[in-house]
Amino acid sequence: MILQKLTLCLFLIFFSYSTGIAQGKPPAGGRLAVVVEERLAALRATPQLNGRLVRRLGRGRLVAVRATKTSPDGITFFLVNVSSRTHGWIQREAVVSPNRAGDDRRLIRLIEHSQGFDRISRARIFLDHFTRSHLRPDVLLLLGDAAEDVAAQLSNDAARRLKEDPGEAPEFSYYLNYTGLDRYNRRRVNFTFDYSTKRYHYDGSAWRELIRLYPRSSASSEARKRLDSMSHKEAQKAQAPS
Repeated sequence: MILQKLTLCLFLIFFSYSTGIAQGKPPAGGRLAVVVEERLAALRATPQLNGRLVRRLGRGRLVAVRATKTSPDGITFFLVNVSSRTHGWIQREAVVSPNRAGDDRRLIRLIEHSQGFDRISRARIFLDHFTRSHLRPDVLLLLGDAAEDVAAQLSNDAARRLKEDPGEAPEFSYYLNYTGLDRYNRRRVNFTFDYSTKRYHYDGSAWRELIRLYPRSSASSEARKRLDSMSHKEAQKAQAPS
């Protein structure tokens, strides 16, 4: 009876003890940097775009910058350590460094031009590494808004996939175990589930953190609007006849 009268929301709170992005131990030997633009993250044997490929680096990979060199065609490369045994040259635009002035602005521009999961993943990298940037309130707002946007797509994807094979377990348990949620969970982005509509919604954590840590920022007032709207919708559903 309770399930029929109330809209229940369950939080997916399986937090990762790490940053949620596979990166391993930071390598030694230089200034810390992190890969944010995997399309450019080719590690090469020489500082040239046609240099021999050593390997491709994934987003979130930590490297240590040892030296800088500009190729004849004007592309700047960093000589980086990837591990104690692996090093090479990578294009400057592929990485950002918390210790390099202006890289927080570079990353937020990349976040703003990203969508969906890519925006969330890069925003998490920003929050994990640029701990002293004055742009953190803006990134928290971007992260929360992106998460609420992807919730709609996740809901549609889950409904389509679960309709094909209902299974024997309670229906809601399939939604809460939907594999599409996994990569968001690893980025510490969690969703609530509405039993009555079978829809996911962002749990609002980034907005709450923004209000708690940066209450005087302009982004904080926007976050309050998001949370007020979320509370209003929940109240309406609770008052709706079953």
